Amino acid sequence: MGLFDYLQKPGAKSIKQQPLKIRKEVVKTKVPPIRTSSASTDSPLLLIPNDVSKKRAHHGKTTPILQNTSSRKHHGTRDQVQKFSSDESDMDDTRDDPSKRSKSTVSQEPDLKRHIRLTVAFSEGNTSELSMVHAADITSVDTSTKFVPAWEGLPQRVRVLLQYPTCSQPESYYLVKPQFGDDNFEPLQDMIEVMRKISENYLPPVERNLFDHETSGFPQRLSRAIKRQSEVELKNIIEEWNRALQKLRDNGVISQVLDSYRNLDPGLVEHILTQTYSRIVSPRVSSLREYENGTDNVYGELLPKFVSKILHKDASLKSDQVFIDLGSGVGNVVLQSALEIGCESWGCEMMKNACDLAELQRDEFQARCRLWGLVAGQIVLERGDFLSNAAIGKVLKRADVVLVNNQAFTPGLNEGLTRLFLDLKEGCRVISLKSFVPAGHKITARNLNSPYNVLKVEQKEYYSDCVSWTNAPGTYYVSTKDSRQIKAFAARNK
Repeated sequence: MGLFDYLQKPGAKSIKQQPLKIRKEVVKTKVPPIRTSSASTDSPLLLIPNDVSKKRAHHGKTTPILQNTSSRKHHGTRDQVQKFSSDESDMDDTRDDPSKRSKSTVSQEPDLKRHIRLTVAFSEGNTSELSMVHAADITSVDTSTKFVPAWEGLPQRVRVLLQYPTCSQPESYYLVKPQFGDDNFEPLQDMIEVMRKISENYLPPVERNLFDHETSGFPQRLSRAIKRQSEVELKNIIEEWNRALQKLRDNGVISQVLDSYRNLDPGLVEHILTQTYSRIVSPRVSSLREYENGTDNVYGELLPKFVSKILHKDASLKSDQVFIDLGSGVGNVVLQSALEIGCESWGCEMMKNACDLAELQRDEFQARCRLWGLVAGQIVLERGDFLSNAAIGKVLKRADVVLVNNQAFTPGLNEGLTRLFLDLKEGCRVISLKSFVPAGHKITARNLNSPYNVLKVEQKEYYSDCVSWTNAPGTYYVSTKDSRQIKAFAARNK
């Protein structure tokens, strides 16, 4: 599954990871279970017509912040590592029942300029193999990766290939599980979630209800095969899934569904980000451990549901706009905004290890966007201090939204950023954890040239499980570049 931050107690020797919560919404329609008289095995679900009517319509940050100047101080930790979300990831009966799952929802305005489907990914003539990290690559059965066969008696290197909705190659998985139960990536659960996300987001209602039916759907049958520890049954279900999905793709059904979208489900975005993170950052977690408590650099994050709220509700960001994350860590929010919104997304980070991981994540993320057949916005990652980076200084002049996790910034660093914000265009929004304008600040003749005077600040509240360093709620600030108030003051005092 992967996780999005690595925070430790002072003196802690290892990092514990919490299980992943994934919520979904499935339309409850009574569909008779497609089963044979056998009680021990699941019957095929290949009721997909050769031709699907084209009249059928489909209806519809984590911000890693590796604080990047020596003036930044520690701002708190969690007992355990925080993941993308906080739900349990066990393969229990609740997860098998679509009626108990809800799709991730964030209020979104349709982006009429947004194009979701990556056309080239659905072209039969373009089947070159993607350069990506397969699940099998990070779960080889050996003592260093801590993965063992999924159940007793299963050979060590049983491999299966799972098809995604595009013409790209399937992903390779080994049937393994974490040896010690403290590794968040569970390949079998990842396959189940891939099936669910595709069923929910890529299929019309009829096929969706068949593919993810509460008793006879593919994820439910795969989960039962795992519980029964049946290698043959599991392989048969995956082969059947691959054939059925390929048929819908070849008939143009999947393309038709994606072309009807003007927004992406944040839950789907989160899953793709989790896949990327678990394959790139999780295996290299030791490189982030130097940014621990007691040092001048701390790794903390805004979690995806909070980032979604910021992008949609607070910023009203659209695909033709520009987003910047100052102090972007391993790049999670930059990637999230690029896919969830489709906008041009920039990040700037100073710490070398975080920059290295951010670039690896970007490459894996772009490969996975093609695997899923989705268009993401342009991604630009800059190294260095954002106060002096020339490229950042230039792009700030046309930015629409700037995100800064300044929870631990010193007054001097915040003041430097405020001066930088003088170059923002009118209406640009700055999202921060602390206000850049002192409480009670008023425009006077003596402070007429203060950069505080061009920022209109609104205080807002976030709730539990929105940031990585605490479960508690807190406040954040939306500052809008607005020079009208200082112009009005000057006009009144001529």
